[in-house]
Amino acid sequence: MNTKRLRDAAAAAALLRGGGLVAVPTETVYGLACSGLDPAAVEQVYQVKGRPEQKPLSLMVAGPAALDRYGADVPPLARKLAARFWPGPLTLVLRARPGIPPVVLAGGDTVGLRCPDHPLTLALLRGLDFPLAAPSANPSGAPSPRTAAEVLDYFDGRIDAVLDGGACGFGQASTILDLSRTPYRVLRQGALPEAQLLEALRDSVTLIGITGGSGCGKTTALNVLRGFGALVLDCDAIYHGLTRDCAELRAALTVRFGDVYDGTVLNRKKLGSIVFNDPAALADLNGITWRYVSQAVDQALTDFALRGGTLAAIDAIGLLDIPQARRALVNVAVTAPTEQRVARLMEREGISEDYARARIAAQHSDEYFAAHCGAVLHNDGTKAEFEQQCFEYFQEVLNHG
Repeated sequence: MNTKRLRDAAAAAALLRGGGLVAVPTETVYGLACSGLDPAAVEQVYQVKGRPEQKPLSLMVAGPAALDRYGADVPPLARKLAARFWPGPLTLVLRARPGIPPVVLAGGDTVGLRCPDHPLTLALLRGLDFPLAAPSANPSGAPSPRTAAEVLDYFDGRIDAVLDGGACGFGQASTILDLSRTPYRVLRQGALPEAQLLEALRDSVTLIGITGGSGCGKTTALNVLRGFGALVLDCDAIYHGLTRDCAELRAALTVRFGDVYDGTVLNRKKLGSIVFNDPAALADLNGITWRYVSQAVDQALTDFALRGGTLAAIDAIGLLDIPQARRALVNVAVTAPTEQRVARLMEREGISEDYARARIAAQHSDEYFAAHCGAVLHNDGTKAEFEQQCFEYFQEVLNHG
């Protein structure tokens, strides 16, 4: 066999339509491609590479439209990741639709889909009416090739052609994310940086921010969101857990505010007596704690996305000071008359009226929250009335957001 060195996608397409094997460039490494719907051609790929037939092959596709063409029960996360990273070095594993040859799936029920970021191969894929089965163009166990010359060193005379697109950029295989079942998991960390993938997972979750002063009724609003299936992240509860479990945070609070711990338990009233009447001390407290709280929120959102979650609410008085607020679909201020807030705090936490008023006075005003949020829910009636107000508002936001 005379292996051709091509620079024309149309010539490569003709060979592939005839059942041929053509090495193609991607942004990572060269792949050994054939029609992914031609069982005989796929068998040749396994034979030429010496690849174990129990290892499935991924399919190269032209874009996100292929998700529904070749994948079944495609989760929303797949569409968001494809929109963000395709073309690019991310392979998404989905449940396979009928029609994909069993040899591609190696007897399984899932298929990996990848849209390569190389102009020649993209042009090739867009001119074909089938996907390409294209593992790396190397004998199994050998280094993956980054140039057409390296492919020819391996397979000259054994494949039909090499589509020469120059040197590949990464020299590392794609990252593989299995979305076929929950929890989703990374099967291979490759050329897509882990930090970018984790950020995309967090960003895939629709966020609603809830903020407002103590005693305004944020809990009621959050319970309504739970009814919509939302994960509720209570930053105050996260903060409490961190003050107990995070040694770095405990040390930072002790250095700045002195002996505010009873053993391993933060004395909130003692700390409150220091910061509520000292704006500089309160600013220092916020600066120390929000860094750790923000990290914990990001981790919770990542874990939630990997479990298939799509909606979350973040509850924080200081919501507007953390980066997640900028990613929210909407930030909602919950406000209420001061006297109602004082009464709720006294009943809920067993504190004195003076302490409740001092706590409220140390927080931003309702006017501040209203001015800095996209919406305001004012809680000046009964609990049932406020629940109905919240339900109607969130239903509207989620239906049209």
